[in-house]
Amino acid sequence: MGNVKGILKAELKRREMTYADLVERLAAVGIFESEANLRNKISRGAFTAAFFVQCLIAIGCEHVRIAPPETKVP
Repeated sequence: MGNVKGILKAELKRREMTYADLVERLAAVGIFESEANLRNKISRGAFTAAFFVQCLIAIGCEHVRIAPPETKVP
């Protein structure tokens, strides 16, 4: 799950958005979270795939690049 929270944080940073900005955008689509709750949820990585997608949509993210995990060669 750490990878997913990293993607969300990176997308926020890429758009120069704060957690407060995300709270406002989520509220605009009917998802109400306090800034503190949102910060904790993202920091822990404790959120559903649906919430992850809702956040990406709220911030205007249309594409996410996902790379397969690197495998170590013995």
